[in-house]
Amino acid sequence: MKNLLTILIALFSIMMIASCSTYRGTANRGTVKRSTAPGQVKKMTGAKNAKAYAPGQQKKKGNNE
Repeated sequence: MKNLLTILIALFSIMMIASCSTYRGTANRGTVKRSTAPGQVKKMTGAKNAKAYAPGQQKKKGNNE
């Protein structure tokens, strides 16, 4: 009887500790939100080239336009 009570207490303790673990959803794991590609923006706007929409060219946008 004493062994059975010890086993039950041990199992209950393990279940209580295991239930305290946190859950981390997979909604944003490893994903990076990216903007539309420069070529796709060019197609949408009807521009002749995609240089103005490239990430490295954004700082030049204020000087040229």
